[in-house]
Amino acid sequence: MRLPLTLVVALTFVLAAALCGVAASFAVSAVEENSEIAVRRALDLKGHDWAEVEADGLQVKMTGMAPDEATRFNALSVVGGEVDASRVIDLMQVRPSAGLAAPKFSIEILRNDSGVSIIGLVPASMNRQALLNALKRLADGQQVADLLETASYPVPDGWQDALDYAVVALGMLPRSKISVSAGRVTIRAISDSGADKKRLEQALNRAAPPSLRIGLDIAAPRPVLTPFTLRFLIDEEGARFDACAADTDAARDRILNAARAAGMQGNASCTIGMGVPSPRWAKAAELSLAALAELGRGTVTIADADITLVVAQGTDPALFDRVVGELETGLPDVFALHAVLPEPETKKAAGPPEFTATLSPEGLVQLRGRLGSDYARDMVDSYAKAAFGATAVYTAARIVPDLPADWPVRVLAGIEALATLKNGALVVTPDQVMLRGTTHVEETSAEIARLLADKLGENQNFDLEITYEEPPEPEETSLDPDRCEGLLAEVQANDKIAFEPGSATIAASASGTMDRIADLLQSCGPIRLEIQGHTDSQGREEMNQQLSQARAQSVLNELRARRVLTASYAAVGYGESQPIADNGTEAGREANRRIEFHLIRPETVDDHTTALEQVEAEHPVDAEAEQSSTGTAGEDQ
Repeated sequence: MRLPLTLVVALTFVLAAALCGVAASFAVSAVEENSEIAVRRALDLKGHDWAEVEADGLQVKMTGMAPDEATRFNALSVVGGEVDASRVIDLMQVRPSAGLAAPKFSIEILRNDSGVSIIGLVPASMNRQALLNALKRLADGQQVADLLETASYPVPDGWQDALDYAVVALGMLPRSKISVSAGRVTIRAISDSGADKKRLEQALNRAAPPSLRIGLDIAAPRPVLTPFTLRFLIDEEGARFDACAADTDAARDRILNAARAAGMQGNASCTIGMGVPSPRWAKAAELSLAALAELGRGTVTIADADITLVVAQGTDPALFDRVVGELETGLPDVFALHAVLPEPETKKAAGPPEFTATLSPEGLVQLRGRLGSDYARDMVDSYAKAAFGATAVYTAARIVPDLPADWPVRVLAGIEALATLKNGALVVTPDQVMLRGTTHVEETSAEIARLLADKLGENQNFDLEITYEEPPEPEETSLDPDRCEGLLAEVQANDKIAFEPGSATIAASASGTMDRIADLLQSCGPIRLEIQGHTDSQGREEMNQQLSQARAQSVLNELRARRVLTASYAAVGYGESQPIADNGTEAGREANRRIEFHLIRPETVDDHTTALEQVEAEHPVDAEAEQSSTGTAGEDQ
């Protein structure tokens, strides 16, 4: 049977369409598979193994969690190199970034004669205006430059304590730079003298809270010495300095070595100061001391650039001429030499005029001897009363004519020198001023030598015998902090602070030990002290730490109960982290269960860092921790 032509044509078209559909389906599958394989290979080669690829017809879908936006963009670029970018469907996500870390808050405060400036980064929530008001009060009308920036982050632990301490320190230091960060304050300042430096260090150390780390770098300027004086003598008692000044440590060492070569025994000191007349001061001193040693007995005095060499009577003139000639030739250009060889005595002197003054240990002064006029006697009497007190001076000087023209100057200079001593005696003659006595200040002899050289002139002869005596200790004095720390350790070496097993309660048997420690701390004065609690390693580490903190706090509470001032004390528990013996033995564990007392000392300042650099903030331990342990930390802690 023959089919109609129209039906045949229709069937032909249907069959062709089916064949085309099958062929298209195979072609699409081949394109999908090839695209997916090519894209996966390219991504793997570039390290994007986190990305997933799915081909859907001609489209290529990209999924996965990219580490960051830059990595996601790089993955898209890799895929675009394999297939047309219009075929790529980007369904990738970027992993959320972690919260930004809080910045390191820190400031620097600079105070000088021009005012106060402050720079740095502070929390936005702190009371900035209160800080500025405090700085304005300290500036006392001077300018306060505010260069602070703020950031909206929480105030870190220890920040406010450091800031409060910095303001207190700034009030003590008119010339200073103070760096502040959380839990730490670094201070660089200039003091007026060595004594002022020591006083400031003690005051700043006591004012610091126990939890605060502090660094102190307080400089004391060298004194200005006028005149710049060195005086060395050799007599029957040996070789020694009456005064010694140097401009540097190296110059001091050279001068002292020259003095030892000239016969000086024992130790001596040279004041290092400013005002040296020449950078070759040490060279001039070395040559002068060597010349005197070669000549034998006598004195050499250097006052600024003037050198006076006085030798003993009877020195060989030929030797004197040779040594003086060599010294004049060798001295640096700026120095001038005046050499004196006394004439030999031809007859005995008949009673030279003399003036004497004596100062008793009680402060009473007697003036005797000869003065040239009533006016001179009134002047000397008034000067002495001004120096020693009106009721302490008794004047019985005699009026004698024809005294040397410089007699009043010599007498007044001698009285001024006597006033620097604790007790002593002054003798003034036409040829010499002699002063004997004792002092509690080591530099007094050098100061007197400079004074007499300045008042009398470098050519005048004077003889000093000043003895230094240690000043008496005050009736009420605190123990040295280092000594106090050592004594606390000695007390516990004999009687250890014991606790009830597994508890922060101090055992009744340790009551006497706590009494002795409290009495000792009363004698130590205001020191910064850390009371440390330690345990053995039995039990969980967290429980041991809590127990050690509670025990340290118990000791602090017991001291408070005994009326010890503990404002500068801190109680800190270290748990099992700092053993001193083997925890594998019972004896070792017993040794590790302990309380220790340690001074909190200022830290050394690193000149190459500032507080604006990143400084890790420390979290102070809460000194008011509970007294009792919250868990068992070893059977017999």
